Amino acid sequence: MDIERDLFQDRHIGPSPEDQGAMLQALGYDSLDAFIDAVVPADIRLRQPLRTPEARTEQEALEALRLLAAQNQVFRSYLGMGYHDCFTPTVIQRNVLENPGWYTAYTPYQAEIAQGRLEALLNFQTMVSDLTGLEIANASLLDEGTAAAEAMHLTEAVSKHDGKLAYLIDANCHPQTIAVVRTRAAARGIDVVVTDPGAFDFQQGNVIGALLQYPATDGAIRDYGPLCGAAHAAGALVTVATDLLALTLLTPPGEWGADIAVGNSQRFGVPLGYGGPHAAFFATRDEFKRHLPGRIIGVSKDRAGRTALRMALQTREQHIRREKATSNVCTAQVLLAVVAAMYAVYHGPEGLRRIARRVHAYTRSLAAALEKLGYSLAYPHFFDTLAVEVPADVLPRVMDVARVKQINLRTLSQTRIGVAFDETVTDDDLTDVVAAFAAPLGREVRAQHAAPLHNGLAIPESLTRTTPFCTHPVFNTHHSETEMLRYLKKLEDRDLSLTAAMIPLGSCTMKLNATTEMIPITWRGFNGLHPFAPRSQAQGYATLFRQLEEWLAEITGFARVSLQPNAGSQGEFAGLLVIRAYHRHRGEAHRITCLIPQSAHGTNPASAVMAGMTVVVVKTDAQGNIDVADLEAKAKEHQATLGALMVTYPSTHGVFEASIKKVCRIVHQYGGQVYMDGANMNAQVGLCRPGDMGADVCHLNLHKTFCIPHGGGGPGMGPIGVAEHLVPHLPTHPVVDVGIPLGESAGTVSAGPWGSPSILPISWAYIAMMGRDGLTLATKVAILNANYIAKRLQDGGHYELLYAGQHGLVAHECIIDMRPFKSSAGVDVEDIAKRLIDYGFHPPTVSFPVAGTLMVEPTESEPKMELDRFVDALIAIRGEIREIETGEADRDNNLLKHAPHPLADLLSDTWDRPYARDRAGFPTAATRDHKVWPPVSRIDAAYGDRNLVCTCPPVEAYAEV
Repeated sequence: MDIERDLFQDRHIGPSPEDQGAMLQALGYDSLDAFIDAVVPADIRLRQPLRTPEARTEQEALEALRLLAAQNQVFRSYLGMGYHDCFTPTVIQRNVLENPGWYTAYTPYQAEIAQGRLEALLNFQTMVSDLTGLEIANASLLDEGTAAAEAMHLTEAVSKHDGKLAYLIDANCHPQTIAVVRTRAAARGIDVVVTDPGAFDFQQGNVIGALLQYPATDGAIRDYGPLCGAAHAAGALVTVATDLLALTLLTPPGEWGADIAVGNSQRFGVPLGYGGPHAAFFATRDEFKRHLPGRIIGVSKDRAGRTALRMALQTREQHIRREKATSNVCTAQVLLAVVAAMYAVYHGPEGLRRIARRVHAYTRSLAAALEKLGYSLAYPHFFDTLAVEVPADVLPRVMDVARVKQINLRTLSQTRIGVAFDETVTDDDLTDVVAAFAAPLGREVRAQHAAPLHNGLAIPESLTRTTPFCTHPVFNTHHSETEMLRYLKKLEDRDLSLTAAMIPLGSCTMKLNATTEMIPITWRGFNGLHPFAPRSQAQGYATLFRQLEEWLAEITGFARVSLQPNAGSQGEFAGLLVIRAYHRHRGEAHRITCLIPQSAHGTNPASAVMAGMTVVVVKTDAQGNIDVADLEAKAKEHQATLGALMVTYPSTHGVFEASIKKVCRIVHQYGGQVYMDGANMNAQVGLCRPGDMGADVCHLNLHKTFCIPHGGGGPGMGPIGVAEHLVPHLPTHPVVDVGIPLGESAGTVSAGPWGSPSILPISWAYIAMMGRDGLTLATKVAILNANYIAKRLQDGGHYELLYAGQHGLVAHECIIDMRPFKSSAGVDVEDIAKRLIDYGFHPPTVSFPVAGTLMVEPTESEPKMELDRFVDALIAIRGEIREIETGEADRDNNLLKHAPHPLADLLSDTWDRPYARDRAGFPTAATRDHKVWPPVSRIDAAYGDRNLVCTCPPVEAYAEV
């Protein structure tokens, strides 16, 4: 029976068929297909439908995901290695993790409408700085392994050693961390020595630094103070990978000489998620603040002197310094950092200590019970992890009994088992673990709470924490759910997210994150698995990975996809490493020249340098396209060493370059491989494919095209697709077999074998519910929406479009030129961006990729009514600029120069501005109905950089204002 189905594409795609017709008419086209034929070059068009499944309804997709989740067996995993089960406080789960007001916000580049997230991240930095005993922390990184690798890069950047550099890694670091740092070091030509640090001679060779684990991966707690002294005497820095919960009881690394501390904040309320997403932390000494990777939130002030927050220092270092950047990381794990910070806010310092003491007490109880059974411990000092000596013939039987009880223990060696406890452990759990060790001996021992030790801890007295932490009132105020709920809501209301308005950011694709896509992330079957649980326990995930990889391979035209890179920046790096591994295995390791167009994303050259390549810039022509003649000349000039070309398609200028196939042919002709930046895949899906154009590898931003939410600046995922000849070189993993042999692999790029698996159901659901036809229609409408905006802004001479492709059309985004207004009215692009906030919008991308411009991307999710509201706002602002040009408004004292206007300014007793208050705050009828008010006026970023404060300021600072 032919029954009409409720298609998800009708929920996802904003403009109705009637609205699409009206927009096409405005553009002069009779049909959507005729319009797309005019936009996309004919020689790259996909001529057959995607071979992805037919669309499922939302109910069918959820049922399929329920079945997959049910195939995952959530054992009690006491594996540790930087990952621990925990409780997410339900007030935080409901009001942050599951709340679109938090997860649909964008990176806080527009600080005036991001004060809530910025405060939450400042809390995170303060918590990390306090617990590690180091002066400055960033707003999170991707995972513990990559944070440790970034620490090595910082160490290299500040090192005074010359020649071949060496880096020490403690053999007792987590294996995935060692693998990630090895991969990064190999790309940079740094020798890594993995050994017992106690036997290492820092005076031998050019040793730039050391990486230690505290507590160690097997639970041992050691005093590294003397080692720090030896390292510093040799001009080396010491990085410590550590555990925030342990640091509530242990002396912080900063107090015994460490220069950098890194780790994973996951156990502060973030689900295991089979490996992610989780927020890593990175703290260091004040003297290294300008080399700190990622984002830093700093305290500044607005024009009225109010305390205000914004991103500080090298906010967009990759875009500014490009190949001179010290890191390619321009992302964070904001949503997860917020959860971790709020966990600390909710529990407070005493609550955190209570949790730590409870975990430690259970671990001591286990130790006592095992010693009573006749087992011995490898180390007397521990926090939550035991290394238990077990006879070789008994060990397999212990593991078997544990498995029957649905418990995962860690095999450290043929005669040693690791057990890592967490805050979820109960008396019954303890009894079951003891029973697993007792059964092979034919004995029974009932565990009891351990007798008090000299200080109640199995921690050396010399390493017992004495320093207070989290003393700021924010960590000591919100312990009831009423207080916590109101605090979270207050911060949410200080931000603009997709729940309030369109976020038309070019290059960032802020599309709908549908509720149905988001629901499975908090299902226990997806978020409760330890990343190193046996693969037999994750059959549902195995199916999801396989299907998602196959769908993404079909969409991109590649042979295979790796899900390991957990951010776009990681995808870039991984793709280049795959290319380098390919050349190396062909005996052409010397191919390290990377051609990069002037118009490329700033992360591209930064990634190339991180991958050990030398950047050669290719010119762009007056239309913003790659200068093909210059490309060919550069490829020919460097043919002996040509390794790769990095190209974004459609271009960073928002144009389908007609020469793309020729560009790929030229690079191949001279021995290079083509890396395509997939940041703009939202203009390609179903219409054309990177693999068909000649690209060899492409990364995908699942948090853009495939609907994983931006989360205020993370989570993200950056999987890579590769052509057949590159498949053997995809990333591998030291703990879990991902099907790529170690010998030919490019290495390990992320701590988790599959990056951040618990958010992959989002992209799976999007593709499944849209179906092949819906995916293609979404792409067409995204391009239609962008061209409609460009057309309306140009009509009447309001604004000029900077670049266009064939037939004067753009791809899925457009660049609007604001530079003429600088001379005509003294108005710059920032003034226009801040005035848009008064109209209730998040500004588009400012001054990227061209200074003085706005880059607008509406996505397919925005309805025509919202597009018109946005265009009307920009046209109204053009009218305000015209008033300045004609002398009707003052050149220095006007609506734009004072924007944005917070309520505090509008309601002040004095108003000395030459325009009406209501015109400032209510420029349209829509803003009278609803808008997100900026809580502060324009922020003085330079003041904040000159007076850098990156932790919660004392209460007096607020009182003064």
